[in-house]
Amino acid sequence: MNLAVARPGHASGSGGACNVGVAMQRSEFVAIRAFIFDASGILLGDTKSALVTGRLGKRLRARGISSYASYLRLLVDDPEERQAAIDLLTTNETYFFREPRHFDFLRELAGKAGVARRPFRVWSAASSSGEEAYSAAMVLADVLGDKPWEVIGTDISSSMVAAARRARYPLARTQRIPDAFRRRFCLRGVGPAEGTLLVDGRLRRRVSFLEGNLNGTLPAIGEPFDLIFLRNVMIYFPAEVKTTLVARLVTHLRPGGHLLIGHSESLNGVCDTLDQVGPSIFRKS
Repeated sequence: MNLAVARPGHASGSGGACNVGVAMQRSEFVAIRAFIFDASGILLGDTKSALVTGRLGKRLRARGISSYASYLRLLVDDPEERQAAIDLLTTNETYFFREPRHFDFLRELAGKAGVARRPFRVWSAASSSGEEAYSAAMVLADVLGDKPWEVIGTDISSSMVAAARRARYPLARTQRIPDAFRRRFCLRGVGPAEGTLLVDGRLRRRVSFLEGNLNGTLPAIGEPFDLIFLRNVMIYFPAEVKTTLVARLVTHLRPGGHLLIGHSESLNGVCDTLDQVGPSIFRKS
């Protein structure tokens, strides 16, 4: 990986403590922007310098490093720190039943597929802390019950994958779950867990979360999917990355399968092999 800066030495143990708010040089920002683009395909704009310093500054303090140039060297040499930086610099905004019409559409598809012998498969391709995947699972459990179905979530952030597997959320983040689903599929925390909600184990067992980079080597995700969520992801990528990304994901759709993107996103100039069948809903022929 070309970090576009000279390779500095490590900060010394005796003089490594750094002041709160380490200044970032322009060359350092350019190098960090190159790092996160190489790692994830996300292109940080020129206005994101404050975001980078706000998110990575805590890591410099924790590691006793006095400059971002030294931190860049650490990212090359330390895989665990590299993952920590990726976790901090990738956006993980999500909530249950976001863009609810998409889940109405999923309900319709699942109902039509209810007589199929093969599993109905859904992929939450940037699953963050799991809310999207569990929302889909609640719909499938409601429509298909014990018939074969499966939800897989993947995310580049190891910490988000771990959070999704824990499946415990503050109550304030669960308000969009329909009341009937909350009673049926969730457990309210008591004692030390008061103020949280846990997705019931019977539903959790139908959902798998894997660490995976959509712009890198994907983990083993099995047979093609009936529906893929790729929502509010492409807004972070330049045009050429969007084109490559969508082309890769389409190969994991069954013929007749559907790709769902965010309402603020478009496939114009990105993909011409899918038919639009609704707002932000596309079908593979």
